[in-house]
Amino acid sequence: MMSTWSQVRFEQEKPKLVVGIVVDQMRYDYLTKFYNKYGEDGFKRLIHQGFNCENAHFNYIPTYTAVGHASVYTGTTPSVHGIISNDWYDKELKKSIYCVDDSNYSGVGTQTGGNKSPARLLTTTVTDELHLAQNNRGKVIGISIKDRSAILPVGHTANAAYWIESKNDGKFSTSSFYMETLPGWVVDFNNRKLPEKYISQKWETLYPITTYTESIADDNEYEQSFAGQEKAVFPYDLKALSAQNGGYDVLKSTPFGNTLLFEFAKSAVHHEKLGKGEITDFLAISFSSPDYIGHQFGVDSKEIEDTYLRLDKELGEFLFFLDKTLGKNNYTLFLTADHAAVQVPAYLNSLKIPAGYIDMKDFNSHIQNFCQSRYGSANLIENVSNSQIFLNRDELKRLKLDRNTVSEELAELIIDYKNVFKVVTAKTLQSTSFSDRILKYLQNGYNQKLSGDVMIIPNPATIVYSKKGSTHGSGFSYDTHVPILFYGRGIQTGSSNSPVSITDIAPTLSNLLEISFPNGNTGNVIEA
Repeated sequence: MMSTWSQVRFEQEKPKLVVGIVVDQMRYDYLTKFYNKYGEDGFKRLIHQGFNCENAHFNYIPTYTAVGHASVYTGTTPSVHGIISNDWYDKELKKSIYCVDDSNYSGVGTQTGGNKSPARLLTTTVTDELHLAQNNRGKVIGISIKDRSAILPVGHTANAAYWIESKNDGKFSTSSFYMETLPGWVVDFNNRKLPEKYISQKWETLYPITTYTESIADDNEYEQSFAGQEKAVFPYDLKALSAQNGGYDVLKSTPFGNTLLFEFAKSAVHHEKLGKGEITDFLAISFSSPDYIGHQFGVDSKEIEDTYLRLDKELGEFLFFLDKTLGKNNYTLFLTADHAAVQVPAYLNSLKIPAGYIDMKDFNSHIQNFCQSRYGSANLIENVSNSQIFLNRDELKRLKLDRNTVSEELAELIIDYKNVFKVVTAKTLQSTSFSDRILKYLQNGYNQKLSGDVMIIPNPATIVYSKKGSTHGSGFSYDTHVPILFYGRGIQTGSSNSPVSITDIAPTLSNLLEISFPNGNTGNVIEA
């Protein structure tokens, strides 16, 4: 008989530490595709000694990094938490804004920006609720290479969030939202100059490349090479490539970005004494490098296979570190992704599988020409971004046009454009409750105050991107199906192929920790 996790309680006390791991752009099938190549101590340990949600999906569009991290930790979708993309067009400011930019704060430990905060996140996170439940005792810390991936998971009350701001030194920094000076241990970590160490070596495959039979040929036409390198093939001389690839930024697109983050995570646990107190601490870790690598080389590449074999090995080492530092049954861990990714459409085409690209320059000309012909104005379209069209309110008023009518006429035009699957207006999303999966996902991603007037869904396996490398963002299964693995204290061993939404992670953790759900939560406690 199925039992809900609401019936599960910790035998004696809550975990000393909760570790949340998000692997940026990890497809669920990376667990199965590379399974026979993994060791026993990383992913397999989580699968066999923890609980594996085999049928877990994101339940909104767009599946982007900031949106994913916000949704995992708030237990709700962009329609509620307000992070509708990594960056989006602000209808009031009439400019594009970035999800965690905040001019009220300044960078700490960096000379190149760092003006960041979680202010645009409209709801609490499970990490906020943990702090509230414990009267702001305990520590909540977020770390990543990307700023948004460090900031959004730990919400509004975090003790710290650290990320790499400067490509010139590869050092971890933060924002004055959290503190005025970096802790001594972070300064000491930066002074170890690990990026310099990693950039001084070549990226070669962990095992003989001839054994990487789960991926396509190393020399293929579907990958983006590094600047200054003719072909995207192993080995990669990182020192030689760094000058034309953003200095230390080149590490982001290699597994050494993961290595650096694991080392920083260990330092955080050690120096912040996470899990050593009487109440629960929380460490949120987001591994960004798999996303950079997937974008550049595609999901079927030798580079991706090597990345996950290395990640598996380092994950095992990190679990042993936690065992030794805290005790094997004193922490609870979950691992998931912020989105998955599509296979390179050009590669799919080579196999006669329907897939494609949308040329945004041609698309924009198409709709602008329509507006000029139909309404006599080239200014009706104020912005096109994130597969959304924002109409110019002032121009509508000047021409005495009804916004809903113009939106509907644009939708009728766009649905006939090549490689477009569905087009829906804001009015329809506000007045209709969809049961169709894709349209429901679109509705979950639509925020009435922030989103555009017309929403566009491309055909399956159709993207706005280069024909080399890949991306994500859709509501189709290749972008939505991700791992959700729970492990450690309070977790039953087992698996389930019942449908689970990414928004179910936060209420499940809240239930296990016996704290309030995040205040915008729309997810459910996962059944085990």
